[in-house]
Amino acid sequence: MTRERIYLAGPDVFLPDAIEIGNNKKALCQHYGFVGLFPFDNEVGPSLSGEPLDHLIYRENIAMIRQADLAIINLTPFRGPSADVGSVFELGFAHGLGKPVFGYTNVTSDLVERVAEHCPGLRMDADGLWRDEDGMSVENFGNADNLMIDACLSGAGRPLIRVPVARSERYRDLRGFEECLRLADRELRGPLRRAS
Repeated sequence: MTRERIYLAGPDVFLPDAIEIGNNKKALCQHYGFVGLFPFDNEVGPSLSGEPLDHLIYRENIAMIRQADLAIINLTPFRGPSADVGSVFELGFAHGLGKPVFGYTNVTSDLVERVAEHCPGLRMDADGLWRDEDGMSVENFGNADNLMIDACLSGAGRPLIRVPVARSERYRDLRGFEECLRLADRELRGPLRRAS
């Protein structure tokens, strides 16, 4: 039986021990019968054609997403109140290709709470809308992140998994990742298991 390939996206690629984290994720994938595709699996070096390194990385990651059967995205807030923008792009790209996408965050607070932490000028206006110091409204739907992220997942029947994690382990704790693996296993293989 062919094992499904999972593209593994998230800000953990920026950690000093990113390869170790990637190997841990791939080992968990293997435990659940999947093959993990971690962005650092692409050995990208200087291009003989002189193509910029960032373009090479982009091209290789896009190719890896196309090869994958599904994706698990780490949506833990990164360098601000929201998820890593590169990971969100990869979520949208995989979703646009029609691949099942699962997501988790190691921060449980709602988006509006985190915006308040990062934007001290946040206030509620006379209409009951939260506004930042530039007068821009701030979403308050009880979502973990921007409505396009949460709705993309929940609209497909996949909740954005929220796990409370100590600040020091925010990008290393894999409980939310493993819960996504369990959900993927049930969704993709549940009927097959019940039939056998």
